[in-house]
Amino acid sequence: MNKKVLLATTMIAVAMLGTTVHAEGEKVGVSMPTKDLQRWNQDGANMEKELTDAGYEVELQFASNDPSTQLNQIKTMIGNGAQVLVISAIEGDSLGEALDMAAEYEIPVIAYDRLLMNSDAVSYYATFDNYMVGTVQGNYIVEALDLENADGPFNLEITAGDPGDNNAGYFYGGAMDVLQPYIDEGKLVVQSGQTAFEEVATPQWKTDTAQSRAENILSTYYTDQNVDVWLCSNDSTALGVETALAANYSGEYPVVTGQDCDIENTKNMIAGKQSMSVFKDTRTLASQVVKMVGQIINGEEVDVNDTETYDNGVIVVPSYLCEPVFADVNNYKELLIDSGYYTEDQLQ
Repeated sequence: MNKKVLLATTMIAVAMLGTTVHAEGEKVGVSMPTKDLQRWNQDGANMEKELTDAGYEVELQFASNDPSTQLNQIKTMIGNGAQVLVISAIEGDSLGEALDMAAEYEIPVIAYDRLLMNSDAVSYYATFDNYMVGTVQGNYIVEALDLENADGPFNLEITAGDPGDNNAGYFYGGAMDVLQPYIDEGKLVVQSGQTAFEEVATPQWKTDTAQSRAENILSTYYTDQNVDVWLCSNDSTALGVETALAANYSGEYPVVTGQDCDIENTKNMIAGKQSMSVFKDTRTLASQVVKMVGQIINGEEVDVNDTETYDNGVIVVPSYLCEPVFADVNNYKELLIDSGYYTEDQLQ
């Protein structure tokens, strides 16, 4: 059965979504997880601008961190005639029904910065090198504490990301691969004993969840000793830890890592409340995805640079990985302001 026949035979099903199918036009559906975190607002805006400037019609939706909402939004995009879907999933394995529908209509799907799991309907994956994000954080800690030369021991605590986000495991794994040898030799000590991903994960990357857990750790283990370093996988969790430190800790301030260079966290870096944040320039990722969309629509070979790493449980998804770097108080002006990512006023 060809695509036109499929389109006709499923018109009734699509009509149930309250939409009309358009068989023509270069339309791209972009599904983002939430507006609650700064980075997804930026990603959505960058994607919409880049795609619109390239001449595409764009349907951009944010799903309020609700997987069922995201599922229905993507179905509607398909019903509205999207030729390519760009999806950043709330939960990597929650969109099977929509992905099956996309496959039925032969609509290519690009997973954006979060791998779509357990489906062969994922055409490509565009992201930053997520394992490298973790190694950048881990190596920063090694350098900041001079772990190769210092005697230690140093107290470490860990706050990882959302267990429903496939990337969170890569961030955690990259950092722990760097730090585990120092834990094994006793140079880094986790006083809480919480090191397994399941113990340190933060559902939906929520700041208040990270704050509550950090408060419990501080009140239980650090009333009379210092916490020297707190590995946080991203900026929303780091913000929760920093809030907990401000209210519940009087010792020497720890090294605190993060990711995304959110405005509040960058302000905290400038103020000495956060040591670093991995910078993933979403403009770079958006530009790469727009290029991939054009290659798909024009029937060209699609740029990928990794065909081995990202197994979604069904297939290994061809991927394009952008390289992350870190920002700290020494280089944030060059990376974030001189590049036009932020203005000076935004960081006041």
